[in-house]
Amino acid sequence: MEKDILLKITGLHAGIEGKEILGGIDLEIRKGEIHAVMGPNGAGKSTLSAVLAGKPQYNVTAGSIEFLGRDLLAMSPEERAWAGIFLSFQYPIEIPGVSITAFMKAALNAKRKALGEEEMKSADFLKLMKEKMAFVKMRPEFSKREVNVGFSGGEKKRNEIFQMAMLDPVLSILDETDSGLDVDALKIVADGVNSLRSPEKSSIIITHYQKLLEYVVPDVVHVLKAGKIVRTGGREIIDIIETQGFDSF
Repeated sequence: MEKDILLKITGLHAGIEGKEILGGIDLEIRKGEIHAVMGPNGAGKSTLSAVLAGKPQYNVTAGSIEFLGRDLLAMSPEERAWAGIFLSFQYPIEIPGVSITAFMKAALNAKRKALGEEEMKSADFLKLMKEKMAFVKMRPEFSKREVNVGFSGGEKKRNEIFQMAMLDPVLSILDETDSGLDVDALKIVADGVNSLRSPEKSSIIITHYQKLLEYVVPDVVHVLKAGKIVRTGGREIIDIIETQGFDSF
């Protein structure tokens, strides 16, 4: 049913600096679904996530994107975040001089303000933060550290899952969040995605590895090659990739 559609991408062409990377993407995600987008390096996976998040350096030259019935392309990156879209970066940036606590409080209250809600009381915020930090196994002292400054790769990814848990998005986009993670960190990422799963929320997992998808079972798998989705199906696609590689598509 149309009312169950969370995200609808139609005929999407996009690129950067005059170079087309996405050459006509059609993708439909319903509420409660987890979609995996897989493909080799350079296929356009990160471009897709960047366009959904509204990164300004990427240009959409054709097509449309609807998010909960709204024109996503007409929304600023901030409006997309407030509406419930979260992007976990492949390479999380450092923000010197800003503590994790200050960053999360500003982000959470900005979202609440955009939704017409009052700012969260300090005691409630600290309680929520403590709960979510424990969930992703972050030590309490991390709350005082500057955002991602001096963090290891695994700590940066863990911090992003913590942010995702705090903001409780409607659509989570994980752009190769599993890259370079050990098994323990991979399970924390998976637990974060699985814990947010509900009949009203969905996720897009962008990866070229199969390991994360052993812990997070996708409903739909897409193969992206040369800027186009060349195959859509279920878990059988992951098995084909594992045994035959992307050249089989």
